[in-house]
Amino acid sequence: MKQANQEEPHLPFQIRDQHGAARAVAYLMLAASPYNIITGVLMKLGDPLPELIAVTVTAVAFLIIGLICLRRPRVMPRAFWVSLPVLSALAVTGLNYATEDTTVGAQLFYLWPLLFAASFLSRWVIAATVVTISGGHALVAYSFTDTSRAMSDWIALTVAMAMTAFVVTNLRERNDRLREVLEAQATSDSLTGAANRRAFDESLTKAVRLGGTIALVMVDVDHFKTINDTWGHATGDRALCAVADALRSAAPDGTSMVARLGGDEFAVLLRAGPGEALAYAEKARTTLGTTTDLPGGPPQLSIGVAVLPDHAGSAEELQRVADTALYQAKAGGRGRSALAQGRPPRHNVDQVPEPDPFTVA
Repeated sequence: MKQANQEEPHLPFQIRDQHGAARAVAYLMLAASPYNIITGVLMKLGDPLPELIAVTVTAVAFLIIGLICLRRPRVMPRAFWVSLPVLSALAVTGLNYATEDTTVGAQLFYLWPLLFAASFLSRWVIAATVVTISGGHALVAYSFTDTSRAMSDWIALTVAMAMTAFVVTNLRERNDRLREVLEAQATSDSLTGAANRRAFDESLTKAVRLGGTIALVMVDVDHFKTINDTWGHATGDRALCAVADALRSAAPDGTSMVARLGGDEFAVLLRAGPGEALAYAEKARTTLGTTTDLPGGPPQLSIGVAVLPDHAGSAEELQRVADTALYQAKAGGRGRSALAQGRPPRHNVDQVPEPDPFTVA
């Protein structure tokens, strides 16, 4: 679990959207295989046999890689995806050199590794791809054309590829920023900046699936309607922001999620045991008590704490037990915390459950 809106660390050789990358590779390889057979073998049956064999082997390799990327992309190692643009640029260079082809049509095949790198990989890999394309074309151009034309073609291709990479990369990063903004808006509360109900439900389900100890802290602002009625809704909003700030301030970094479930109700997920979770609740209450910019003073909090697996065995049961603990805190006089004790007994439909015992702090 992480605090809402906390970004994942960026890795210099991390591939983004592996599914999309796998599809891009698969479609290219499945198209390149018959293309090479037709243009490199069937249309050149009179060429030397070693050249025809080399092109055939390359086409078969393209077909195999394409099928793997289409059907089982996860079996390919991470190094494959990262090195693919450079290897593809080298393959295009090899084919151009073998066929002594310096035409514009042959050079256009460099676009695929360039666009793949610019769409799915980091700037380091993009730069390496541009350098490989530039060097590869220089080798072919200087080998089969005069120096003046080779230099002109090489400079033109290098500038075109560099500008293409720059434009595509910047468009991709702009789209990434827009997507991050939309994701933040979809998963956070606009008033307090805390996670919203949707993000909370997803994080709780994921945390339970991963296993381990999970503490759920349910928080309710005492007499919030009175705050709104007495001081106005603007002050009520400031009070809610102060509560969210206190809950975040008291939480351990990187191991918690603070969410506003609606109205004056908050929830906090912690990787903590019962004692630590109860201590967190009291720390949050103490932190909120230092607020001095509210006309009616800082609001009081009623807090219910439940821990999985100590008090519950599922996400739904954990929420139910924590809610019951919260109501127990309110019944005990508000402005306090209640910790659930033991897992609730199971009952059949004909039995009435006994009240759960709680410890009130």
